[in-house]
Amino acid sequence: MPITVDIDIMLARRKMSVGELADRVGITPANLAVLKNGRAKAVRFATLAALCDVLDCQPGDLLRWEAEDATDE
Repeated sequence: MPITVDIDIMLARRKMSVGELADRVGITPANLAVLKNGRAKAVRFATLAALCDVLDCQPGDLLRWEAEDATDE
């Protein structure tokens, strides 16, 4: 998938655990893990906004686009 999720990077910068982030955002640790590991098919803007609020960052700090190689298809 050409969208990469960098929640791990922001967690490390903020010295925060996945459990603490999930609790503060109001989602389950399992759902956060799905998003964090790039297995999510979608993310609600409300969830993205809550992540940005808690992590004090911009959406572009959490999500980035990478072109797919022709060999990946």
